[in-house]
Amino acid sequence: MILAIDQGTTGTTCLVVDDELRVHGRGYREFPQHYPQPGWVEHDPEELWASLLGAAEATVKAAGVRPTELRAVGIANQRETTVLWERATGRPVAPAIVWQDRRTVARCRELPTELVRARTGLVPDPYFSATKLEWLLARTDVPRSKLAFGTVDSWLVWKLTGGRVHATDLTNASRTMLLDLDSLDWAAELLDLFDVDPALLPRLVRSSEIVGEAELLGVTLPIGGMAGDQQAALFGHGCFDRGEAKATYGTGSFVLAHAGAERGPAPAGLLETVAASGGYALEGAILASGAAIQWLRDGLGILADASESERLAQTVESTGGVSFVPAFAGLGSPHWDADARAVISGITRGTTRAHVVRAALEGIAFQVADVLDVLPAGIDVLRADGGASANGFLMQFQADLLGCPVEVAAEPDTTALGAAALAGRATGLWPDDAAIRARLPPRAVYEPAADRETVAARRADWRSALARALR
Repeated sequence: MILAIDQGTTGTTCLVVDDELRVHGRGYREFPQHYPQPGWVEHDPEELWASLLGAAEATVKAAGVRPTELRAVGIANQRETTVLWERATGRPVAPAIVWQDRRTVARCRELPTELVRARTGLVPDPYFSATKLEWLLARTDVPRSKLAFGTVDSWLVWKLTGGRVHATDLTNASRTMLLDLDSLDWAAELLDLFDVDPALLPRLVRSSEIVGEAELLGVTLPIGGMAGDQQAALFGHGCFDRGEAKATYGTGSFVLAHAGAERGPAPAGLLETVAASGGYALEGAILASGAAIQWLRDGLGILADASESERLAQTVESTGGVSFVPAFAGLGSPHWDADARAVISGITRGTTRAHVVRAALEGIAFQVADVLDVLPAGIDVLRADGGASANGFLMQFQADLLGCPVEVAAEPDTTALGAAALAGRATGLWPDDAAIRARLPPRAVYEPAADRETVAARRADWRSALARALR
């Protein structure tokens, strides 16, 4: 049995998983969000730790297993969130600055875009850890030689090992804006740029290796897996080879495609990152997906429940010419336009709420297709997870748009499952990646059924609406 930990943005999920990657128990503990002023988002690192302890205990109880039956621990985590603590005491010197926090926008505008892109595969943005760390260091009186920095994985490993291990895996490191993607080591010129002492930094490790011994639930367990949440999900789908891709459909959507063992030039609009299985991945971030359905429910009141959207969309044969671009906070990949605004176009006197709901679901799929369109080699199949992957209409429309099958994961907590698979691989539970992939059958497969002329016409309508949103 493996204990998988998924430390997310609003809570911690744990799974107990067996050697067939079947889930025997799960637990969840929420933790508070702190908003000290507009644009700032913080977590209390000790509350993150407490949520892990509570979720782990609940999970073992739900699984009906003894802690002594556990073989290893795997960790997945919210990426980019930045923690700074004292080495001697383990006390955080400030609240963790969450990935959503925007306090360093002005600093990011000053940064050399081409240098950051060339070294890290990222773009200068408050989303990533470097400017958060720079901000924290400028506001503490503790000598830097006495401090430790880490993303959430580093903090949890430190706590689990009683401060004996200060490490981060390469997937999380690749989201800090401090890692050189070519050498897979900390980039000296970026450390200088952000005034970061190398002594602050965690040791770099692979996503699947034994990094230390955790003291948890009264037992000692090897920590065998560490990965950022989206890379863990890519691994949890069995996407180990170039061109294999997954999409996570949540409030926003994340599209990751394995890019192979060698780093190549990234298409405009996509970010480069490290894959948990080794090699690299290309990533697209879509800012509003499920948020469109939430807005129809909470903002307009035309849905009683988000789950109603599938049935309602199927009551009409088309959107009746309506297109919905949900650019509530601008557009992410591949456009990256913060000034874009949401558009609902094509409304007539004959438009009903069913047409608008269907257009919103189609808009989610169009955005994913736009990201996948810029991949150098395309894809043969898309793996899907996240809450909206339960919507059969959306998944079928996505398959129709892409012209390839969409496979929906059997386990909804794909991120945690990926952490378990990484830990099991490190401890020898499976001999190779093929053995892991064989244990990841999809829950459902959607084959493309629409004719290409119909798809082309709908995409033309979408691009027209998109042009209005981009202005």
